[in-house]
Amino acid sequence: MHSKIILKIIGLLLMIFSLTLVPPIIVALIYQDGALTAFASVMGGVLMLGLFLWHPVRDYKQDLKIRDGFFVVVMFWVVLGMVGALPLYIEKEVPLSLTDSIFESFSGLTTTGATVLTGLDDLPHAILWYRQQLQWLGGMGIIVLAVAVLPMLGVGGMQLYRAEMPGPMKDSKIAPRISETAKALWYIYLGLTIACALAYRFAGMNWFDAFSHSFSTVAIGGFSTHDASIGYFDSFEIELVAIFFMILAGINFALHFSAFRSLNAKTYLSDPEFKVYATLLLAISLIVSVFLYLHNVYPNWSDSIRYGLFQAISITTTTGFANADFSAWPSFLPALLIFMSFIGGSAGSTAGGMKVIRFLLLSKQVLREIQGLLHPNAIMPVKLSGRSIPEKVMMAVWGFLAVYVFTFTIIMLVVMALGVDQVTAFSAVAAMMNNLGPGLGEVSANYATLSDPVKWVLTFAMLLGRLEIFTLLVLFTAAFWRK
Repeated sequence: MHSKIILKIIGLLLMIFSLTLVPPIIVALIYQDGALTAFASVMGGVLMLGLFLWHPVRDYKQDLKIRDGFFVVVMFWVVLGMVGALPLYIEKEVPLSLTDSIFESFSGLTTTGATVLTGLDDLPHAILWYRQQLQWLGGMGIIVLAVAVLPMLGVGGMQLYRAEMPGPMKDSKIAPRISETAKALWYIYLGLTIACALAYRFAGMNWFDAFSHSFSTVAIGGFSTHDASIGYFDSFEIELVAIFFMILAGINFALHFSAFRSLNAKTYLSDPEFKVYATLLLAISLIVSVFLYLHNVYPNWSDSIRYGLFQAISITTTTGFANADFSAWPSFLPALLIFMSFIGGSAGSTAGGMKVIRFLLLSKQVLREIQGLLHPNAIMPVKLSGRSIPEKVMMAVWGFLAVYVFTFTIIMLVVMALGVDQVTAFSAVAAMMNNLGPGLGEVSANYATLSDPVKWVLTFAMLLGRLEIFTLLVLFTAAFWRK
């Protein structure tokens, strides 16, 4: 590996990250909440560290190899996750240990949304803003990673959108150069964030809450400035805004770009992944709402639809906002919603899970295998919109599913071995690997009661899920480190 270029990139990342602490500093000055010292000191320290790493190798130029790319991508999340924990650990008003601070930071950057904090309503405004901002920055990092970086390395959900794929998105890049791709995605992401904040403001939030929640909505993160999450506002209008933007954020951002460029909403309807995504959201919303009404969880249809629709969209898109305690719902509903998070949103979106495109291709592969039993000599390629999917892509999808299930099982067993009950372990690992946040059992409200070893395992699980497993696991192979 080219250590000098890696140090140069990490140094630049740290310097850029130090600049992102300016908004929390401004918030601390506005509200005079006492958090100024923590953010200012961390900003200065991180900036100096970045300069220390970057300056000696600033003139070094070298193209990144695939091996370097894997390492840089992982280090992007690990380094920023560790550094991002510093303001939370230093600030005296936030009673977090080092482990809890790192857990909270990684949860924010990976847009998982699992928290160890309680009493959010009484925390300094600067800390609340910072948590939301972490998710927003992580969400943008995920988009650029998925659309602009991972295809170059041959990994990630967006590799499925190559030239062989049908529909409007026929290449893994939406612009000839990576820098242009990133710029286009920033504009879309920023535009959605501003639109979401304005919609929240007009729906009844104050400006602080509106922008804070727009950050975590568009990033599909789920952090809130209140312990009761979206339920704090008890507003159907605010919940409708959240639903609308959660759905938008779960769509492939490259598809947003194509629709915006052509100014044609039909672009969405010609995409097979979007059609499955929309169908799944509609179906799960109907099932949950009807079940809630039939079992008298809520007294009327309007409440059943309101709470059922919101929680179905929130959990399926892996956002994790709450307007009700879904873990207390009867029968199979909590388990159903957790299982839906395994599918998640579209490839190239800020959502977690295995991604809808993989679910779609796996479904078609299962149907092909069943038909193959009846017609053993027939050649039946998997097709999307009339185009054949290469067998290499299908093998990659099956490989991803196998590794996902195997890794999930191992991590869940480790968590159980550390003293966590089965329901809590299953839902916690699912929430981490799917970047969902809320779970069942002991973690239905937050993760504060878990032991430090469990939190470290779950932190690894969120990073594993965010980097789509292979990107991280490849670093643990002997071949990666062999010269």
